[in-house]
Amino acid sequence: MRPGTLRAQLETVLGKRAPSFTDLDQRVYEHVATGIPALDASTGGLPRGGIIEIAGPLSSGRTSLAFSILAAASNRGEACALIDGMDAFDPASGAAAGIDLRRLLWIRCHNLDQTLRSMDLLLQGGGFGLVAADLSDLPQQAVRSVPLAAWFRLQRVIENTPSSLLVIARESVAKSAATLVLQTSAHPAHGHAHWSGPDSGPSHGLLLASQNLNIEVIRSRISNNTKFRHVCVHPYS
Repeated sequence: MRPGTLRAQLETVLGKRAPSFTDLDQRVYEHVATGIPALDASTGGLPRGGIIEIAGPLSSGRTSLAFSILAAASNRGEACALIDGMDAFDPASGAAAGIDLRRLLWIRCHNLDQTLRSMDLLLQGGGFGLVAADLSDLPQQAVRSVPLAAWFRLQRVIENTPSSLLVIARESVAKSAATLVLQTSAHPAHGHAHWSGPDSGPSHGLLLASQNLNIEVIRSRISNNTKFRHVCVHPYS
C-alpha cells in the first residue's frame, strides 16, 4: 500500500485524535508581533503553535533578542515561562529589557535532563502563550545528542494550541521540527552596544540600552520566500 493512501486511511479512522499527521509545510499559522518592527516586517511575526529557534554564538545578541520577544509577549498580557538551562537568568536585566516579571514563570535548571523535562511538562500542561528554553550554556555535545524525534514530539504537542516554544541555543537544534529559525550575529558595521547610566563609575553599574544585531532567517515555514534575509534591530529601544 502506498504511504499516502495509508496515511489518508489512518486519518479517516482516527479523525481528530491524530493531530500528528499534520503537514508542517501546509499549516496556516497565526502570527504575533515580536516587538521589533524590522524583524516583524521580515518574518511576518512569530508563529503560534510552533517552535522558534534563536541560534548564535556568544555575544551575538541571541539573549537580547529573546528578552525582546519575552517582553512583547508579557506586555500583551500573556503568561510566559523561561526554562533556564543553567540558572543564568538575571531578573534585573530582564526587567530592564521590558519583561513583565509578574507574568513570567522562571524555572531554574542545572542540566539538560531537567530542561527537557520542564519543557515537556509546561507544554503538555498548556496555559502559556510563550515558553522559552535557554540551552545556550548547557554542554553542546549533550544538546546536539537530543533526538530529532524529541523536537517533533514537542512540536506536535503545541501545533493546535496558542502556545509557542522559543529555543535559545548556540546552534539550531530542533532543525526541521522548527517553524522559524533565526541566526544572530553582531552587525559588522554597527555591532557595538549602547549603554545607559552614569558617565563615570564601574562598568557593572551600566545597563544595556540598545544593540545593533544582524538576524538571518535561515528556515521559515511561514513564508514562501526562501531567500536569506538580514535585518538590523535595536532590541531595547
